[in-house]
Amino acid sequence: MSLVTNDELVSKLKPIFLDHEIEGRILPLVAEINRLKKEKNAVLLGHNYMTPDVFWGVSDIIGDSLYLSKMAKDTTADIILFNGVHFMAETAKILSPNKKVLIADPKAGCSLAESITREDVKKLKAQYPGVPVVTYVNCSAEVKAETDVCCTSANAVQIVNAMETDTVIFLPDEYLAGNVRNNTTKKIISHPGRCMVHEIYTPEDIQSAKRLFGGELTVISHPECHEDVVKVSDFSGSTSQMIDFVKNSKTNKIMLVTECSMGDNIKSEFPEKEFVSTCQTCPHMKKITLEKVRDALLYEQFEIFLDEEVIRLAQKSVNRMLELSYKK
Repeated sequence: MSLVTNDELVSKLKPIFLDHEIEGRILPLVAEINRLKKEKNAVLLGHNYMTPDVFWGVSDIIGDSLYLSKMAKDTTADIILFNGVHFMAETAKILSPNKKVLIADPKAGCSLAESITREDVKKLKAQYPGVPVVTYVNCSAEVKAETDVCCTSANAVQIVNAMETDTVIFLPDEYLAGNVRNNTTKKIISHPGRCMVHEIYTPEDIQSAKRLFGGELTVISHPECHEDVVKVSDFSGSTSQMIDFVKNSKTNKIMLVTECSMGDNIKSEFPEKEFVSTCQTCPHMKKITLEKVRDALLYEQFEIFLDEEVIRLAQKSVNRMLELSYKK
């Protein structure tokens, strides 16, 4: 299964890549990967921060981490190849423990996931006994195993408000915690973790862009940005919420305050709109290339292995998130 036809793919890639690179490198690799997917009954999940050749060319399901986590659980494929970073592939393994889950580069990590350990969570639980732990999915499987319920940037406030206590431990992103704190009456205990991309943005960046482009510009920021950045933005939301906002907005000049490839991928969906680039790049996401995707499928390499006890405990927190998020 492919998201787009070859002609549609070329149209989406032309603004980003040179013609000779599309014809000489990208299209042959896309054809080879799509053949391997069919042969091996594999499904490729593509996060919104993937480069357009990986995102549009070979990913069968695209979206943000909550959506992809749910789809990873529901897929009937024998192999799941997660085009994203390591904690996302671990989440797919947690939800599909009997499937072979691969990642194209095991070094594709995450500054947030690396900011906290299982021992850190245990210490916080001991310090605040009885206080529920809500953990952003940008964390390791071992951290999820110590968590009461996971959340994403799309549902963080919803999950926090669902806790039956006045106080909630929210981990590991201190900036997301600050933005949740501004949208709930609960007391939030946070941890000093940050996204290496979103922490770069400042309110001055937004204000400068608005002075340059005037009232025509709509600024959309990710809630992993500092709360002061969110305050001077016109809208803040997860990657999926950003797409929905762009789709439903009448504005024609938009600045996305998030990872660079998000802008590249969304431009092709809304050619009538002008996107002002901020282009801060995640080096971990950029480790996933078509060549590595091809090799991961060809050799079925870089499989995710997790301890059975970690899977069992982490499943509870992830399934609780899905239960609360998709509750009718």
